[in-house]
Amino acid sequence: MIFTITLNPAADYYVTVDSFMEGGLNLASESYLLAGGKGINVSKVLKNYGVQSIATGFAGGSNGELIRTTLREYGIIDRFVGIRDNTRLNIKLKTAANETEITGKAPEIPGESYAEFLKMLSDIGPHDYAVLSGSVPPSLPETVYAEIIQKLPRETRVILDTRGRPFIHALREGVHLTKPNKKELGEYLGREIHSMDELVAGARELREMGSENVLVSAGGEAAALVTPRGTWIGETPSGTVVSSAGAGDSMVAGILYGLSRGLSVEESFAGGIASGSATAFKKDLAELPDMEKLLNRIKIRRL
Repeated sequence: MIFTITLNPAADYYVTVDSFMEGGLNLASESYLLAGGKGINVSKVLKNYGVQSIATGFAGGSNGELIRTTLREYGIIDRFVGIRDNTRLNIKLKTAANETEITGKAPEIPGESYAEFLKMLSDIGPHDYAVLSGSVPPSLPETVYAEIIQKLPRETRVILDTRGRPFIHALREGVHLTKPNKKELGEYLGREIHSMDELVAGARELREMGSENVLVSAGGEAAALVTPRGTWIGETPSGTVVSSAGAGDSMVAGILYGLSRGLSVEESFAGGIASGSATAFKKDLAELPDMEKLLNRIKIRRL
């Protein structure tokens, strides 16, 4: 089974304006509200691909109910722990020129809710996948992902997609796969990544730090996969980017889709790229036909 863990989910409010004037009145040409959070996105895309998962984390208030309603509508197994505070609201503003995000204040996670969550982790077995993704609420320790990994069976395959100190602590525990983007990779290593050679070198450093496999996305540029068996570069297909929101999570879902069918990480690489691109090319998350249409356009080469 695949477990997705989203400690700090959100209700994502998407707003599109033709042009934005700071300090003035701006008219939205489109707006909608969706259940958000990196792990939740992974579960949603997996369900679109016909793969079941169990989603957990913390959810509260009306925004938390939106998340739980969405999970029910998708048919995703809901194991979220309820909290008193309202789940945060994120604003994603899109104009013709760029995309801007305002991240809402995270809710307080009470000690008893955290204890209930940790108890639930005993359901995750040695043959399962655990996706640890997204930010950590300030009321939880920055070591929380590391603590989660410590409580899982050693054979559980952990996929880590977060940033900052929580990432560093978790990486030291050893994980099956990390998926930073190029900017995040530079943040971890304390330097900017300018070329594919530098990106690959950085991915190899993450392997030495504790990640068995490293997948690095670079937006519209090529992606890199470094495993114990070698290094692969995958070219992303050309297309019109509608929104980059959820593309990285869709790439993780695409990799998991392949793994769930018995493919290796390397064999799942093209599906990951196709899945991330399929989401970037539409307003909502990728559906299976979207991903499959792009698969034959993905070119993979081994270094």
